[in-house]
Amino acid sequence: MRRTLSIGATIVTALLLQSTVFAQMKLFGVRPELVYLVTILIAILEGPGEGMVVGFAGGLAQDFLLNQPKGLTALTLTLLGYGVGLLRQYIVSPSPLLPTLLVAVSTAAGVVFYEVVGFLLGQVDQPLTFSLKVPLLTGIYGAVLTPIVYPILRRMEERSRPRRVARL
Repeated sequence: MRRTLSIGATIVTALLLQSTVFAQMKLFGVRPELVYLVTILIAILEGPGEGMVVGFAGGLAQDFLLNQPKGLTALTLTLLGYGVGLLRQYIVSPSPLLPTLLVAVSTAAGVVFYEVVGFLLGQVDQPLTFSLKVPLLTGIYGAVLTPIVYPILRRMEERSRPRRVARL
């Protein structure tokens, strides 16, 4: 129960920050995707199961709260959470550089997937040059924010795990 509440609070916080504070912070017309960042980091920390659940919940909440095409972000983040969660087993180094690179690449791949599916469904009407720079800049944003958010999420996940009582 404690884990569910902490992950739910994390998703709500990411959505609130993304729609208020970070909505005004644009780099060449692109804003950071905090729900992508949270999904990827939870998938790195917990694996594909929780990555999918967080991705679906965060994506669906983002679709409804930010008036985006319904289900597209949820689909993108569900697949992204699962894929990154599967890559988790190959992370052998505790280096902070690896999650940063994984967030940058995964965020860019997720944004590309979102743009392609949105274009195929007729939901995204942006020029090609803008669609090419969005994944790159969003990945950079994610990479810059990872060293700040990753330790917080890691500590929160460690504290929300049930503690085992040692029997003597």
